[in-house]
Amino acid sequence: MTTSETGTDRRQRLKALREAALHRPVAASQVSRGFNGRWTRRHWAHASLFATLGVLVAAIVPGFGPTSNVPAPAHAQRSSLALALPPLPLSRLKGHSGDSWQIVRVERGQTLGAVFEDMDLPASTMHQILEAVPGDKSVLTRLKPGTELAFDLPVSGELRTFRYDRDDSHRVELAIAGDKVTEKVTVRPTETRTVVISGKVGKSLFRSARKLGLSGNNINTLTDDIFKYDIDFNEDVGADDRFSVVVEQTWREGELLRTGPVLAATFTTGGKLHTGFRFERDGKAEYFTGDGRPLKKSFIRMPIPYARLTSNFGTRKHPVLGRTRMHKGVDYAARTGTPIMAAGDARVVSAGWQGGYGNAVVLDHGRGYSTLYGHMSRIGKIRPGQRIAQGTVIGYVGSTGMSTGPHLHYEFRVNGVHRNPLSITMPPPEPLSGNALAQFRAQTSVALARIQKVENIIYADASEPSPAARKPAKTAKTKA
Repeated sequence: MTTSETGTDRRQRLKALREAALHRPVAASQVSRGFNGRWTRRHWAHASLFATLGVLVAAIVPGFGPTSNVPAPAHAQRSSLALALPPLPLSRLKGHSGDSWQIVRVERGQTLGAVFEDMDLPASTMHQILEAVPGDKSVLTRLKPGTELAFDLPVSGELRTFRYDRDDSHRVELAIAGDKVTEKVTVRPTETRTVVISGKVGKSLFRSARKLGLSGNNINTLTDDIFKYDIDFNEDVGADDRFSVVVEQTWREGELLRTGPVLAATFTTGGKLHTGFRFERDGKAEYFTGDGRPLKKSFIRMPIPYARLTSNFGTRKHPVLGRTRMHKGVDYAARTGTPIMAAGDARVVSAGWQGGYGNAVVLDHGRGYSTLYGHMSRIGKIRPGQRIAQGTVIGYVGSTGMSTGPHLHYEFRVNGVHRNPLSITMPPPEPLSGNALAQFRAQTSVALARIQKVENIIYADASEPSPAARKPAKTAKTKA
């Protein structure tokens, strides 16, 4: 410092040195020795990072939150408030009928007593009802699955009114007041409609037919009674094959009660049309072709379905006697107890023990045809002179008589001469003739016209489908 420096100059120089010291960078070693009070950009970045980490730790780790040190609040006091309920209707208070009906549909195997027990009603009430309607006792004690029963049960729990259907057209209501039972019968008109149900087989004949309204019995009639001799429903039927069925349906108040038997049916498979018509001959319902020939064959080839042929017709060495002799029938091996069916409609000639045949049955089918069934373990519920239908179980497979194992020995005779049942041309069934044929033609012409009308609407032409018929899953049900 020179002597010529004034006081003013000295003060300005000191101020400059102080400003330079404040803006000089601070080394890490100097920070450790103390913070000089001025925040740099790095300080702010570090502070922000530590603040963010602190918030995350407080939110994630239990006990670090701001409420961890707050004492738990005391239980709040509760109070009850009475609310006014809406008043019961007047009919409920006075117990008027019709305000508390409970509908029950009878399940398979369920009895009237079981229904009353489920409804928590005493058996004495049930007996009181049965005594009041003795004419309907069989209706109530032989309940069919699906039968509808209705109970009018007021708040008191005592049965006030019981309701059931006497038949399709009459509904009965029994009002119970103490020991007195008052009966009221309501007539419910029914309507019977003859309809044509038509559709395609699709993925499943059963499913498609059920969806259109055919009953399970109707479908079984198609497959087991009408077309089973001409169509193999396991191999021959395709999704585009179609069927039409004429049935009678009984309706009541918009509800389908039941579907009657098949009156007529057509089935088209592989481009070939098959027809069947129901007609009663001698009081028995059968199915016939359009020209009056029965669809059911006179004889079935195998009295035991799916049995294994073990011995043919002809000369052979007898397995028991050990010598060569004529085998006058064919043998089918099957387990003991397998049912044996009558090959055709017949009259029972004999049923009992018959020498080497053991337990045997002989059937007379008329026109000189007869059959014999031998070696049965036991005979069915038949007796000599009885008339039986084709397919009736006449006995069960066994090994009685001269037999080395359980099987059926089956013989086919024509005018007393043994014939090979596997190769003989079976006689055709008797066709309709005379007045029966005239009645059949008059009856079937109406049904066939109804089917043709429906199929013309749906399919237009079987060989050249119209655009409407080409649409998938085309089905119809019309009132004929």
